[in-house]
Parts: sequence; structure tokens; C-alpha cells
Amino acid sequence: MLDATDGFIAAAAFPIMPNIPVALQLWSLRDRVKTDFAGTVAAVAKIGYTAVETAGFGNLDAKGAAAALRDAGLQCVSMHVGIDALKANLNRCISDAHLLGAKHVVCPGWPSDHYVSAAACAGIGRELALIGAAFRVHGIQFAFHNHAAELAVVEGRRVFDWMLDAAAPRDLGCQADVYWVQVGGKDPAAFIREQGRRIRTVHLKDEKEIGGGPVDFPAVFRAIDEIGAVECCIVEVEDYNFEPLESVRRSFEQLRAWGRA
Repeated sequence: MLDATDGFIAAAAFPIMPNIPVALQLWSLRDRVKTDFAGTVAAVAKIGYTAVETAGFGNLDAKGAAAALRDAGLQCVSMHVGIDALKANLNRCISDAHLLGAKHVVCPGWPSDHYVSAAACAGIGRELALIGAAFRVHGIQFAFHNHAAELAVVEGRRVFDWMLDAAAPRDLGCQADVYWVQVGGKDPAAFIREQGRRIRTVHLKDEKEIGGGPVDFPAVFRAIDEIGAVECCIVEVEDYNFEPLESVRRSFEQLRAWGRA
């Protein structure tokens, strides 16, 4: 058992932090972002986060969001963009990424009722790879974010395996969400090692605040350090024991207590 002080798990079991920045997925504060993107990112910066991953721009457009992040002193490392938006206007998505300075664009999911066969899953992978190839021409890395559904087995293999194997790594990366890997029945550290350098960003997520759920974070961090490709760790809190801003603060402070922020 790890010791806890003031609600935070001590750092003894954790590896020394490499120089990997910690961002916040702004979906964690979605209700605030919806009405006050600028005020929300200013509050995020005060906590100590140095970067964010967007999930839309709330009450602003891309230009306004870029200005708000700049004023807050935050980097936009990544953008979550839904598949409908990617299909409808890919050039606009590319333009928004350049405007915000985002090196990564991530598709946050796919309707799980489409995962009906190996051929269907591979077809999704090929479709995503075409989108990724277009981003790559513009110097942007494209990835897919897993939930538990991508860990389900279809025709003897996981959905994610069929998807990723149908695409070249340079066109389709893997944004590993460690909590959803856990819920899907796979060890997150083993998953990270399997995908290796295909993983450039990782979602640090637990059942609620980081450190309070089932994820074995010491093992996760060892795997991240071993593959040596992760450019940013991204905190996401979707369910809360506290008010959302307090939950993302506590998650950041837990990472700091572990020497990871």
C-alpha cells in the first residue's frame, strides 16, 4: 500500500519524472467552457497546468480561443475533433489546428455499434488513416482516442487492433486513455507497451479524480517512460467527487505529489 498525506498518495513508488508536460482536457470543465472559455482557461493556468487539449471552443470561435489561451499563457497541445466535423470540413479543422498551434488532432470516438466485424473495424481504420494523411501533410499528427468499446473482441481480436493494423502509424496514432483501457479489461501499462511509439499523447484518467480509482499509475508511468515517445500527458476528469474545477486541481496536485507535474 502507498502512504497518503492530506489525501494525496505519496511519491515513493513512482519513477522520476521525465520532461513531459501536463495538459488538461477541457472537457473536464465542459459546463464552464460552454459559457466562459476565457475565464475557464485562466483558472486552469492558475492551478499550474501549462497546456490544454480542447474539445470545441465553448462560447468562442477558434480565433477567440487562440487569443484566450495566449492571454492565459497556455499552450494548445491537442484538439479533440469529432468524426462528423472531420468529415464535414477537414480543411477548417486543419486551419483551426494551425491557428491554435496544436501539433495533435484526435478523433475522440466512433459509434460502437459500427464495430460489427473485423472488416468493418478495419474499414474504420482505413477511413481514419485518410484523414490522418491529410493532417500529416500539414505537419499535424492525427490519432484516435479509445474508450472501453475499442477493447472489445471481434472475430478473435480487439477492435482497436483491427483499426490500427489497417493504418500506417504515421497516419493514425493512438491516444491511450488509461482508465477506459482498464474498464475494457486490459492492463493499461501493457497496452501502452504494445502500442509503443504510436502513442504520442496519453489521457491520465481515473474513475473520478486521479489517484482515487483502479488505475495502477506507477506502472502506467513506467510504461510511458519506457516507450519514450509520449509528448504530453493529458488529465481528464469526467465524473467528480468535488466541484469540477476543484477536481482538476486535486488531480494536478496528485501528479505534483508524485513528481509528475
